[in-house]
Amino acid sequence: MRNAAWYSRFAKAASHFCGRPRVFALAVAIILVWLITGPLFGFSDTWQLVINTGTTIITFLMVFLIQNTQNRDTEAIQVKLDELIRATQGAHNALLDLEELEEENLDAFKAKYQALAAAARDGLGQGNQDTGTPEP
Repeated sequence: MRNAAWYSRFAKAASHFCGRPRVFALAVAIILVWLITGPLFGFSDTWQLVINTGTTIITFLMVFLIQNTQNRDTEAIQVKLDELIRATQGAHNALLDLEELEEENLDAFKAKYQALAAAARDGLGQGNQDTGTPEP
């Protein structure tokens, strides 16, 4: 667990650092320096290999950092949504932790809510409001 906490802190700090405008500007500057040095190296295979290798390594590592950040953010959003469902009177508590359901069960919930949406749209066409709680 200690290693996971260390990685989580590292990934969070790295994603915050890499998301700054100055880091983007630095990346653009590196590309410009690489482009400018092209004629000096005769646009050689080695010159091309430098940028290809560098960008491949950075991309490979950033995929894991981005995935970690996205997983953490998604989990936090899901917990917040679960709390909103739990705290809202009349909300369906069966929707709590919905992201953990198997595909078939999730599809059943989705079909139910698609039917509710279709009925609400039909009601709008008849001059009804689409607010409130539908009848069970």
